[in-house]
Amino acid sequence: MGEKYYFIISYGCQTNISDSERYAGQLEELGYRMTENMELADVILLNTCCVRETAEDKTLGKIGELKHLKKRNPDLIIAVTGCMAQEWQDKLFHRAPHIDLVIGTHNIHKLVSLIEERQKKSDHYLAADMTVPAFHDLPTRHFRDFFAWVPIMNGCNKFCTYCIVPYVRGREVSRSVENIAKEIKKLGTQGFKEITLLGQNVNSYGQDLKNGTDFSTLIRQIEEIEGIERVRYMTSHPKDMTFAMIDAMAESKKVVNHMHLPIQSGSDELLKKMNRGYTTAHYLELIEYARRRIPDLVLTTDIIVGFPGETEEMFEETLHFLEKTRYDMAYTFIYSPRTGTPAAKMPDQIPQDVKSLRLRKLMDIQNTISLSYNKEMENKIYSVIVEGPTKNDENHWFGRTTGNKMIIWENDNTVAVGDTVPVVVDKGQTWVLKGHIWKQEG
Repeated sequence: MGEKYYFIISYGCQTNISDSERYAGQLEELGYRMTENMELADVILLNTCCVRETAEDKTLGKIGELKHLKKRNPDLIIAVTGCMAQEWQDKLFHRAPHIDLVIGTHNIHKLVSLIEERQKKSDHYLAADMTVPAFHDLPTRHFRDFFAWVPIMNGCNKFCTYCIVPYVRGREVSRSVENIAKEIKKLGTQGFKEITLLGQNVNSYGQDLKNGTDFSTLIRQIEEIEGIERVRYMTSHPKDMTFAMIDAMAESKKVVNHMHLPIQSGSDELLKKMNRGYTTAHYLELIEYARRRIPDLVLTTDIIVGFPGETEEMFEETLHFLEKTRYDMAYTFIYSPRTGTPAAKMPDQIPQDVKSLRLRKLMDIQNTISLSYNKEMENKIYSVIVEGPTKNDENHWFGRTTGNKMIIWENDNTVAVGDTVPVVVDKGQTWVLKGHIWKQEG
């Protein structure tokens, strides 16, 4: 019997990519090898997202494309996993009968047994029980050599009125500090230099453990782990962020100076409708303290425009907040209704043309601020971990500063992927920086 191959597509957030690495680890233990050619695959796994309707549409389109492969090879196993699988469950089989397996967010560990069942009997198999534990000790096939995702918790208890995540990821469940530290120590011995702690809201970490453990405890615990140079985290939530957590970040030699803290809106009235659980005043207290404790802090955020009931006055409040706070970068989104969330049923839905206009105004202001920050970085030296060639040009390589700013330079074959090197910024642009490797004379 010849070699067996698997092909994975991951849609959505970093947590999904991390889950895909655990699916890949199980497939490799079964003897499958990864391929980038879908036509060769014996198992095709689509790890899906349902946070936005466009993500679901993209997945359904891809599932449709796979029908001809199934017709050509009836033994091909097609698995749909992740948040959309959790939401749609057996409806996916009705929509696309050529799917074999549908696996929800709490059932990653069942992949091997489901494949074995499917090989014994060609049939549909569903695993979407959310009462099973969220975390299992699974083999992991990391997709990158020096950068690793480390999930620290699963689920969300916030129930923001626009968000479907709590319904498809379940309630917050934290891994123990010991379990996380053990994984990070292993990564350190394997040569990984940078890790990213993952959770829907990392600031909620430990609340369910009820033993006094919180995110600051975890940060201090992993500080001394050898081999790891940088610790990132995502995503934070202002409701649960504390001064103690900021202190732990400030005092850590490994936690980076980048903080992503979503505000979502500069209007307190809208924040209340969103069920965010904080005010703009509380948010400002947090970032003012963070900027005092971490003087070189790089602050980024998420903002939604066109939330139901957003008046011109409320939108103006967001614009003023943006100008006052001065983020290094803001990820801006047009509100889109998700079936099953309270916001989808709210009155005063905003017309698409109004939402698009507001997004453009918001981006114009933010782009000006981002450019001014990046221009200030010119002629300064920053430490980056080399990530390799850019997507579109093999001759240009890139790495990121501790503040998560991407610097691109012309490859002169003096550095390798994974090297930590000094880079001089020659030109600051809105989205990226251009530079060159700094070589000390003499």
